[in-house]
Amino acid sequence: MSGSGGRPKRVLAVVNQKGGVGKSTTAVNLAAALGDLGERILLVDLDPQGNATSGFGLNKNQRDLCMYDALLGDTPIEAIIEPTQVENVFVAPATIQLAGAEIELVSAMSREGRLRVVLQPVLADFDFVIIDCPPSLGLLTINALTVANGLVVPVQCEYYALEGLSKLLDSVRLVKTHLNPTLDIFGAVMTMFDSRTRLSQQVVDEVRDFFEDRVFDTLIPRTVRIAEAPSHGKPVTVYDPSGRGADAYRRLAKEVLDRV
Repeated sequence: MSGSGGRPKRVLAVVNQKGGVGKSTTAVNLAAALGDLGERILLVDLDPQGNATSGFGLNKNQRDLCMYDALLGDTPIEAIIEPTQVENVFVAPATIQLAGAEIELVSAMSREGRLRVVLQPVLADFDFVIIDCPPSLGLLTINALTVANGLVVPVQCEYYALEGLSKLLDSVRLVKTHLNPTLDIFGAVMTMFDSRTRLSQQVVDEVRDFFEDRVFDTLIPRTVRIAEAPSHGKPVTVYDPSGRGADAYRRLAKEVLDRV
């Protein structure tokens, strides 16, 4: 594998310890949209639920090898990376076996830096590495924060959107101080935006107060097509390429490139 090599490499962790905020959806569709723009992408599925894996049509129940084997076995990551239906996009898949990694990492040597070591041999092959984190601040997420140089934080346009975000930022500060001085918030992305409700706009305003200029301009709409796409094993850019959801993720991808 050889990447395009010109642009500085970015390792982006998609993280929010709240579930149901559009985290895996954002990881899958941002990866696909960046791939469509010619960027070479590795999507690392670090969530035992494996939604980013199945979001690209890979069967998470029929994998011989997954991120568990790379993190806690002696399997090189090159052996588990698979191509996807989107050109330029590759996935390092997850299975439910990864749930055990959280416990096993507790007693492992250099436990917070395992993912950094695992990814090192392939970092130069990709323009972006996107890590889909589990909805918790456990050791798998800490591993992602330790290797990432930017965080993408999906925030749902609903009540309690900001709940827990200060705890996330506390974790980011600790990791930045002790493990990874290059870590920073790359951007917050507003998901499930409904232009018909005043609440959605209020939440966007609150999040912009909280994150200031680090909120992406693109608002990801709440659409049926975005919700349906994972059940068909496709990013929305493939499932409904001319729809509002695909268009939003393409605009987000362009914003990401502008920020790099």
